[in-house]
Amino acid sequence: MREPGVLVRRIADSTPADREREVDGLRAIAILGVVFGHWIVTGVYAGADHWQTDSPLRRLPDYAPVTWLLQPLAVFFLVGGYVAARSHARADRYRPWARRRMIRLGRPIAALLAVWTVAIALLADFVPGDTLHTLGKLVLSPLWFVLVYAGLTALTPLVVRLGRAGPVLAIGTVALVDLTRFAADGPAAVGWVNVLAGWLVPYSLGVLWAGPHRARIERLGAPLLVAGAFACAGLIRYCGYPVSMVGVPGEAISNLNPPTAAAVAFGLAQCGLALLVRAPLRRALSRHPGIWAAVALVNLSAMTVFLWHQSAMLAVTSIGIGLGGLPGLGTAPDGLPWIAARVGWMSAFAAVLLALWAVFHRWEAGAGRSGHRT
Repeated sequence: MREPGVLVRRIADSTPADREREVDGLRAIAILGVVFGHWIVTGVYAGADHWQTDSPLRRLPDYAPVTWLLQPLAVFFLVGGYVAARSHARADRYRPWARRRMIRLGRPIAALLAVWTVAIALLADFVPGDTLHTLGKLVLSPLWFVLVYAGLTALTPLVVRLGRAGPVLAIGTVALVDLTRFAADGPAAVGWVNVLAGWLVPYSLGVLWAGPHRARIERLGAPLLVAGAFACAGLIRYCGYPVSMVGVPGEAISNLNPPTAAAVAFGLAQCGLALLVRAPLRRALSRHPGIWAAVALVNLSAMTVFLWHQSAMLAVTSIGIGLGGLPGLGTAPDGLPWIAARVGWMSAFAAVLLALWAVFHRWEAGAGRSGHRT
């Protein structure tokens, strides 16, 4: 690897003057926020006969508001809509454009699936099936996000044509689905409509941000933050939605799986905050080349970081379980001491993730380079 100072200077020198660094910064914050959040709320430990997962939030319900800092997915979809719309506007034809973007998403997925297919096949004769199921579920769980993102990317021309009607229709769909599920006691399966509709809300805002009404959208930062926050609080307080913005084992309703009206309102508040901080974020990234270099590297391989972060956590956790369990590692998440100890393991998770990145980021980098990365 290059000397850090040399790498920082090279990235700074190669960054175009008109690069929208705040867009890259917002995406890096969103990706790293999701990674850190998963590492905090996911405990893997050896049960009676197989590895199991649990969340510290199940035993600490009063700390559910902390999840408001650990679930920044709406910001990623906001930036994704913005980048896709800008890219599509420069493309001559839809099919080559869509093909390039699907390849950028597909290559990192193919690497993950290839490695874990071989790993599970090798482990099958030595590891209980339920443990393999736990491993597979954790490793593959990020794929839902990438598949939804890919679907919305493919629909970008339609979202562009919808214009300002896009977020309105998406919000209305989410509200109707929730009324059907909860007020009318409809089938739970209808909730999966919100997997697309819920994330279409921030995505379509990003598309609008990239369009001719950019200045108007940027002025919506404060209104979106306030309205989204009050709507989310009202839905939690008066409509019975969970406080946690991530899934908690044992809860009857998850705000995230599938997205609920409360999650969408929360996402609108996040989008508003992102629009408010974009200018100071741009100035900070322009003044601090070291931070900008880190942001640029995350953006060059955002999908690699996202797809392999659970594998990094499992690699370190397996050592803890092999040693009989250590505080915050390989033990059941049973309270605040576990969380405090877990924070201490973050550097180990990050080190393994960096090693995985060094091996697998080429799969994403090889998908091509043009403008902002997906």
